[in-house]
Amino acid sequence: MLSGNFVLRLDVRDRKRRRVAKALKLALYETPSGWRFFGNLMDSGRCSLCGEESFGTGSDHIREKDGLWSVLTWLSIIAARKQSVEDIVKDHWAKMGRNYVCRFDYEGIEPRAAFCLMRDLEAVITDKAFTSQKFAVGSNIYSVEKADNFEYIDPVDGTVARNQGLRIIFSDGSRLIFRLSGTSGGAGATIRIYAESYEKDPDKHGRETQAVLGPLIAIALKISNIHERTGRRGPNLIT
Repeated sequence: MLSGNFVLRLDVRDRKRRRVAKALKLALYETPSGWRFFGNLMDSGRCSLCGEESFGTGSDHIREKDGLWSVLTWLSIIAARKQSVEDIVKDHWAKMGRNYVCRFDYEGIEPRAAFCLMRDLEAVITDKAFTSQKFAVGSNIYSVEKADNFEYIDPVDGTVARNQGLRIIFSDGSRLIFRLSGTSGGAGATIRIYAESYEKDPDKHGRETQAVLGPLIAIALKISNIHERTGRRGPNLIT
C-alpha cells in the first residue's frame, strides 16, 4: 500500500498519475523538468514518492533517483501480488485505463530556428480563437479544451518557473506538448514533441502505440510546421 504523497513533473504521463492519485486519495504536484523541484517538495514533507519521464524514481529517503530502491520496490510488489509484471500492468490498465504515449525528438536544430519556431507556435496556441479549434484526422475529431505555456509556482519558496513547455489539451483527455530542451551534445537545440491519448476500454489496450497516436502526431506536425521550418524529414528519435 502506498502512503505519503505523489509528486509529478511535467511529462506526458501526468493524466494517468492524476487518476491514480485521485483514486488513492493522495496529493499530487505537477512540476517542471528537474529534480530540484522534487527536492523542495520532499524537504518540506509534501511528498515521499516521485517519478519522471525518463523513468527515474525515488523517494524522500535519498532526495534523488535511486535505481536500486526502484528495483526493490518492484520486487516487493511482485512478491505481494504473486503476479508477473505484465499481469500487474494489465490489471492496472483494467482499473485505471491505459495512456498511450510517444515522444519525437528533433535534435541538432539551429538554436535561432528552434527559438523562432517555439515563439511562433506559442503565439498560435495562446490566441483566444485557438481554444475553439477542432481538428479532424480521418475519423478522429479533437476539440481543443486548453492551451498554454506551462508555468510552475513552487509551493515551498514561491519561485516561478516560466516557459516550461507548450501544452495543448483536448476535450477527450488527449494532449500534445512541445518542449525546447537546450542543446543536444553541444550541437544545436532539441525540440521534443510529446503525444498522449487515454483509452479506458480494456478491449483496446493492446493496440500499437503509433497507430493510436498517429492522428495526434499529424496535428502536431501541421500546427508546428516543424519539418518545413527545419528542413527535416522526420525526428532523430522516437520513444
